[in-house]
Amino acid sequence: MVTDTTNRSGQLLPERHPQHDLFICDVADAILKDVMAQMEHPFYSLSKKPETNIRRYEHNGYWLQVTPSVKGLATIYDKDILIYCISQVMHKLKNNEPVSRRVRINSRDLLIFTNRGTSGRDYMALQEALERIRGTTISTNIRTGQEEQIDTFGLIESSSIRRKHGLDGRLLWCEITLSEWIFNAIQAQEVLTLHKDYFRLRKPLERRIYELARKHCGQQDYWKISLGLLLKKTGSQSPDKRFRQMVRDLAEHDHLPDYRVTFDEDEDMVIFTNRGSMISAVPLPSWDGHLDPEAFHDARQVAPGWDIYRLEEEWRKWLGENEIEPKHPERHFIKFCRSWAERRSDTQMRIPTF
Repeated sequence: MVTDTTNRSGQLLPERHPQHDLFICDVADAILKDVMAQMEHPFYSLSKKPETNIRRYEHNGYWLQVTPSVKGLATIYDKDILIYCISQVMHKLKNNEPVSRRVRINSRDLLIFTNRGTSGRDYMALQEALERIRGTTISTNIRTGQEEQIDTFGLIESSSIRRKHGLDGRLLWCEITLSEWIFNAIQAQEVLTLHKDYFRLRKPLERRIYELARKHCGQQDYWKISLGLLLKKTGSQSPDKRFRQMVRDLAEHDHLPDYRVTFDEDEDMVIFTNRGSMISAVPLPSWDGHLDPEAFHDARQVAPGWDIYRLEEEWRKWLGENEIEPKHPERHFIKFCRSWAERRSDTQMRIPTF
């Protein structure tokens, strides 16, 4: 809707509807999605107590520094808000509907979607989560949307809330503006689907380990990683002995969605085995778009020793499974090949040479 107003000279000026760039979350059954960079690297605190120390993480040339506000680092539970927003935006994009960085959330819908209660305490916790997310500052060189980000930004740029009048004063809705870094990743479709039971995982480490398994194992039969590297990638502040026991417990209870966890104590390796729960009853078609032949030359440079045409098959299959339509296929394919080669190096996993 567009209305007219006048300036001081009496000239008519168009006035934009105040919500023309506002994206309203209203999809009750959106599929859970998360940005891959957030799954790969330890952006969030796993502690239920406020963490106020600056944290720095470095691995394979990438670095990440997370600076908290006085209220502490954003936690992996606070991240639920962003997962909700990402899931909603991706749902709209899939249906070719307009989206924007300004997102309005019905507070009750968010709490129900993320498997939380709707008491006054839950609404208060939601407000505190928004404050931690807004106050957490990221500095990194991790790429999203084909851009190398070597600057400082917040996970969200701003937030506001509308509160109900009365004694309970509960939140009616929240409005947040996603950071360009997050929004670039969404638009570049650098996202992965999470299991619907992700929000049922109550322990912070369980959520974090699931994210890593989903990112690294994906649709492969298995993935394994040394305990020390897993500790580093989770961002857990637990001592080695305590972390080892938590991994043992996770393997014993064996309730992680999508993946079975085993711990080889002799080799000090954690093995994730695909349960096959992500495979659709109807096989999804591979992406069949055109790929410039020049991309194969560049792909060989970033993944030396690999059969590039076999990697192309894996890439096209992966795009189909994750319902991704790449805007820049050549750059996306090269990045896929680079990540494939790096993952083999990172985890020391014995992947067959094609």
